Amino acid sequence: LLLLLTLLSPAVIWRFVQGRKSSRKAVLLLGLCDAGKTLLFARLLSGRYRDTQTSITDSSAVYRLSQDKSTHVTLIDLPGHESLRLQFLERFKAAARAIVFVVDSVAFQREVKDVAEFLYQVLVDSTVLRNAPALLIACNKQDVTMAKSAKLIQQQLEKELNTLRVTRSAAPTSLDGSATGGPAQLGKKGKDFDFSQLPMKVEFVECSARGSKGEEGEADLEGLEKWLVKVA
Repeated sequence: LLLLLTLLSPAVIWRFVQGRKSSRKAVLLLGLCDAGKTLLFARLLSGRYRDTQTSITDSSAVYRLSQDKSTHVTLIDLPGHESLRLQFLERFKAAARAIVFVVDSVAFQREVKDVAEFLYQVLVDSTVLRNAPALLIACNKQDVTMAKSAKLIQQQLEKELNTLRVTRSAAPTSLDGSATGGPAQLGKKGKDFDFSQLPMKVEFVECSARGSKGEEGEADLEGLEKWLVKVA
């Protein structure tokens, strides 16, 4: 009987983990203010351009994948304002199957420390670490000439996150304010941080919610849409 239980346990554990994952159907759109999250949200749902303004609450809608209309995820656009973003992330993080972290590729050099700070807070959260949702860094506004490339954004974020890891002396807390039992180890101890060290799969993609032809043209979201198909 003990041998049988031992043999069955891996299968039972696998089914339990898969069941928990399948119950998480939300894809969260995160990022700083003016990164383009809300326009990206609207483009994915309707394909059309619309004027947007800084969000002060969440917006959600069912997104059906073009290849398989029966497969869908729930897109949730969360506010990017500093006073609101962690509050709303706390509300939805447990339901996240995946996270799209939207970066303004044009303002990135100026905002890199703020971007890294928010991303760090997400990555050391106990629920995010435990569930390990797929993570996409969407480098938006690539239609603008001065936009930074996804490769450069990845390199700079890894550098800033490594600095944050080193300089944080106090034990971080989860978004609900509970202690994590000591400093969260972001990446591998004794090595410079890179995204491959995280428990979740991290990818980068270049995109443009506005599109190269502005309001009249189509958005460039092909890489993002393909990623959504993979994680659904």
